[in-house]
Amino acid sequence: MLFKQAVLDRIATGEIRQAFRRWQKPTVRPGGTLRTAAGVLAIDRLEPVDAGELTEADAVAAGFASRTALLAELGRSSAGVLYRIGFHRAGDDPREALRGDDRIGPAAQTALQARLDALDQRSHAGPWTRETLALIGSRDGITAGEIADRLGMERPALKVKIRKLKEFGLTESLASGYRLSPRGRAFLGRDRAGSDGA
Repeated sequence: MLFKQAVLDRIATGEIRQAFRRWQKPTVRPGGTLRTAAGVLAIDRLEPVDAGELTEADAVAAGFASRTALLAELGRSSAGVLYRIGFHRAGDDPREALRGDDRIGPAAQTALQARLDALDQRSHAGPWTRETLALIGSRDGITAGEIADRLGMERPALKVKIRKLKEFGLTESLASGYRLSPRGRAFLGRDRAGSDGA
């Protein structure tokens, strides 16, 4: 469930507390959470709705200027069931604090190396984690397309892989492209030092 940045800014302030999506199968559930750039959202409710019954208040609560604007957005796709998703901001994304933590001791370094090695071993395309980190570290804002071209991968598949690095706190997304987080820079420096010393 994706949100535009302008919507995320208003979610962060609590101004927007619901959304509408058409799904064949919902990607969230009541009681679950969703990590976004605005923080972690707690999903309070999920219910199918009829577009014809939506009100001006529904539109405003979802961040739209009017019911007409909401219906125009929903009209872009007629596939799937229309759902109302109610939520509230439950806190900061724990990955943010992790990304900023560049104090990586030997045990944390070893654990991260093992996790990356496991990703490499499961990859049908061969090892990719260290080279991807090195490419991201070569220039802030390097895009998935550029990295995919360098690694000989399809862009969508690479983006899925980079999300895994983000889960470990090693990378962060920019408005365009990626960069290493402080944790990622610290890890890569120690990883290279260990390889050079081997």
